[in-house]
Amino acid sequence: MTRQAGQDEDRDGAALLVAAGLADLAVSTIGQALGAMRDLLRRSDAAELAAEAERDLMARGRLALDRYAAVPPAHLEILARHTLARRAVDGV
Repeated sequence: MTRQAGQDEDRDGAALLVAAGLADLAVSTIGQALGAMRDLLRRSDAAELAAEAERDLMARGRLALDRYAAVPPAHLEILARHTLARRAVDGV
């Protein structure tokens, strides 16, 4: 076996190990999520919990829209405000 062939096999083996690790992580995470969902469905206050989650998501949505959808003030408007503030301090 040449040195190049050995390196290719090592890379293939490493890629296979990484893919297997990612698959195991995905299966484990999905299993944990399903277990958590099953536990939530068994709770007696599930309706109250769902309503609270909905209010929480709506508040997060409002914050996200305020953060990204708000139009910043125009550049000239900012400059005009600074000028007015300086004039007020200088007494002009």
